[in-house]
Amino acid sequence: MGNVTIGLDALWVMLSAVLVLMMQAGFVLLETGSTRMKNAGHIAVKTVFTVGLSSIVFWFAGYGLIFGGAGNAMIGWGDFLFRPSSSEFAPSTVFFLFQLAFLAVSLAIAWGGFAERAKLSAYVLFTVLFSALVYPVIAHWIWGGGWLADHGKQDFAGSTVVHLTGAMAALAATLLLKPRTGKFGKDGKPNTLIGHNQVFTTLGVLILWVGWFGFNAGSTLSIGDGFFGFIAINTQLAAGAAAVAAMAASWVWSGKADIPSILNGMLAGLVAITASCAFVEPWAAIVIGLIAGVLVVASSIWLERRRIDDPISALSVHGAAGIWGTLSTGFLATPELAEKVGVGQGGLLYTGSFSQLWVQFYGVATAGLYAFGVSFVLLFAIKKLIGLRVTKEQEIAGLDVSEHGSFGYPEQLAGMHTSQLSASYTENQTTASYPPHSVHLRG
Repeated sequence: MGNVTIGLDALWVMLSAVLVLMMQAGFVLLETGSTRMKNAGHIAVKTVFTVGLSSIVFWFAGYGLIFGGAGNAMIGWGDFLFRPSSSEFAPSTVFFLFQLAFLAVSLAIAWGGFAERAKLSAYVLFTVLFSALVYPVIAHWIWGGGWLADHGKQDFAGSTVVHLTGAMAALAATLLLKPRTGKFGKDGKPNTLIGHNQVFTTLGVLILWVGWFGFNAGSTLSIGDGFFGFIAINTQLAAGAAAVAAMAASWVWSGKADIPSILNGMLAGLVAITASCAFVEPWAAIVIGLIAGVLVVASSIWLERRRIDDPISALSVHGAAGIWGTLSTGFLATPELAEKVGVGQGGLLYTGSFSQLWVQFYGVATAGLYAFGVSFVLLFAIKKLIGLRVTKEQEIAGLDVSEHGSFGYPEQLAGMHTSQLSASYTENQTTASYPPHSVHLRG
């Protein structure tokens, strides 16, 4: 019976790993649809090679830096060049793949700060550095037995580990790269660089929504007593509530039910519930989603007013919602569920104590500062070494042709010269009074 249980648990984790890896297809459609067609092929293919490269780095060092048994409170050590013993093939190998898929998601979020203006070589170098020096450290602190795990920080499936880490790297990138050409006028007012395919973005969001059940429910790592079903319900309710709240917020702000805001809202709900899905009751999941939906719209407006060009709203969807999701357990976690999961304690609403909220606060603060600080230093070094950004002429021509020598949409773009693209670019800008009409990046 024991072998059957181990086999079923391994099958569940393997299925969840596949669902999380398939989220990369959602990222491709979402990011491609949310940006301009002259960059479509570049955005799609960089997802493929960065997932491949990060997989090698994770095998070589990343996994050991998170879970290596010879480490300490700050970093793991051991299990490099991962090779499980024959007696542990099923549980250890599927766990490795599951954790690798989470790294790939965090890295995909980081690319939101690079979109439409970064060199291909910058993607290559930062993939290696992020996969070895940024993500593993935070993952070890919280999931690998590090100091925040010892303090009882609650982050069931990664609002901090995955989402905030990726968002802080995106923030470092967008600050160093500066806004895209034409994003802000001379008077500082934003122009809307409209994504070329809202059907792509919507389909990408739906793929991410489905994949998220592997993300959250799969983090049980076992079939057990069916607890994964409870987590799935919370995930669904938070996503639905956030989409409705974001639609209402955009309607109030602009008088229109803004499509990108609705999609970003749903994703923000998923991000927020990722930390708390195992710790809160379904009614609380709805509350968490509602707040996330409003927060993502407000955050997008706030960032754009400060001339921060976040092409796919990665900072709002994964940063702002990731912070809220992490803090939410400090308010709404029930003592019974905290005990069941075996991490931390009940939140302020149930215990009257600020203890768990304080742990959540300094946990998310230190993780966010580390991810931003180290990413900024690494990207600054890359900028000095090889440069981060393509030339203005290459950016206007599009990264498909300037970085790859081909076109994602050859029928529309292949006959246009750089000068024609430049003229077309200038003629088609519209002044926007409402948040970036580009959907977040990722799940």
